[in-house]
This record gives sequence, structure tokens and C-alpha cells, in this order.
Amino acid sequence: MSALLLNPKRSSVIGMDYPGNLFVVAAPSGTGKSSLVKALMEVDSGVAPSVSHTTRAPRGQEMHGREYFFVQNSEFDAMVAAGDFLEWAHVHGNRYGTSRQTIEQRIGGGGDIVLEIDWQGALQIKRLFPNAILVFVLPPSLEELRARLLRRGEDSPEVIELRLNNARLEVAQASSFDFVIINEIFERALFDLKAIVHAQRLKFSAQKTLRADTFKALNIT
Repeated sequence: MSALLLNPKRSSVIGMDYPGNLFVVAAPSGTGKSSLVKALMEVDSGVAPSVSHTTRAPRGQEMHGREYFFVQNSEFDAMVAAGDFLEWAHVHGNRYGTSRQTIEQRIGGGGDIVLEIDWQGALQIKRLFPNAILVFVLPPSLEELRARLLRRGEDSPEVIELRLNNARLEVAQASSFDFVIINEIFERALFDLKAIVHAQRLKFSAQKTLRADTFKALNIT
């Protein structure tokens, strides 16, 4: 995995006063990150996904525009040149990029958005969006992670070994995140993710925006 590449056209820090929340979820491949985020959105209509662009081919039942925007290398190159990405990175031999416009429109309108990217992108997003909430999902063990990758049946043995080698490096980044969830029992991990989202909505600044009339009536400034 190579270092994340930030487009210099998008390198300035973005304002901190958006009424919505940006949740950034990262995890080693096979940890269950996508399943957790999908389950969260099924029970919380206030959270919407940020759909990244990628140069890799679709897997399984993935659809263009739902899990990812699947693009050719030439199209990805053009978007990089145009400054359309907040960040982009090489991950497992492919490229992934995050659209600035998608995020700003959602949280600028008061909605919450959840972004699934690798740890490199998560840390870069935090520098650009200081109020972003970073969540790292850990497997209970590397042995269990290997078993999950094998059960998934989507990768060759060589790719699985690559993912496990990357995972050993990725888990060391958990200390840079705001929250850590261990996905040992899925229901418990989902409860933890929902708790993080709900807690952010109860912060003073969020409540003051959402319940402005109540705060005014109580003379709270």
C-alpha cells in the first residue's frame, strides 16, 4: 500500500461550522466495515453514504453508483487533474478517491454522511475536516480475519496474504482515531457504531443548531 496522495488544489483546511456530521470509518479488508455501515444506514435514515470512485473492478453484487463509482484509469486521471478529489490513494493495487462536492453538500445541508476509506484517507480527511469523527474497526484477531477472508471467497490466496500483510500495518493506526470498535460480535459492534453517531448529535453545538428555539427560550448562548 502506498502513501495517500492529496491534490494540492484541495489542500486547505475546510470550515468547521457545518451543521452535519462527517463520520469516517476505516478498517482492514475483511473486518466487516461495509456490513456495519450498511446496517447502520438501514436503521438510521439520517446517515447517508459517501460513494467513492475506484479503478478496481466490481466484486460480487456491487453496482456502479451504489458501493462505488467504478471508473477507468483515464477517467480517474482526469478527475485528479481537475481537483475533484479531496484525497485519493493506492490501495491493494487500485486507486480510490473521495469527492469533495459530495461531502460538502451533505453536511452543509445539516445531514450526516459516513465515509468508508482506508486509514490513509481517514487521517487526511481529519486534517481537512477537523470536526470529522474517525472510527477504526478492528478484527478480534488476525486469525479470525484470515478465516473471514477465506469464507468471503472473493480473493485468490495471494491476494488474501497481501490483505493480511497490510492488515498488520493498518491495525497499528488505530491509535490515531477517535473511536475504536472491535467487530467480534456483529450486533454488539453495530450497537457501538450507533452509539457513536447518536452521541455526536447530542453535543452542545449540534443541539444548539438543531433546537435553536429551545435554546433561545432558555436564554442559553
